[in-house]
Amino acid sequence: MGRILAIDYGRKRTGLAATDTMQIIASKLDTVPSHEIFSFLRNYMQKEPVERILVGYPLQMNNEASEAVLYINPFLKRLVNEFPDIPIEQVDERFTSKMAFQTMIDAGLKKKDRQNKATVDAVSATIMLQTYLEQKKYKR
Repeated sequence: MGRILAIDYGRKRTGLAATDTMQIIASKLDTVPSHEIFSFLRNYMQKEPVERILVGYPLQMNNEASEAVLYINPFLKRLVNEFPDIPIEQVDERFTSKMAFQTMIDAGLKKKDRQNKATVDAVSATIMLQTYLEQKKYKR
């Protein structure tokens, strides 16, 4: 069984999370500059088996896409072209940044560490992935 990779793509930074090979636990992987994401993904996938990729898709409260799709959609298109054999799913990423921030507070991170947007992005990807795993578990 391969890993599931979650991507919280942003204009400047991209947060990443991955499951273990049994797809039970979501863990923060890394945050990389967005212009380096494809290089990072190619290197990662040479070392680790990836079965599926989740990409956070920004929706508004009325379930319509937000203006962020202007940079997410071209990223998704390139992702599909670069990795045509790996299923790619869009997942709702509403509230993940707020949840990530609250999680960091609950974990006791200092204010300076919570202000690190790279950490917020990676924790957001982890929350997205863990939510996906939990929903998948209940669908069985």
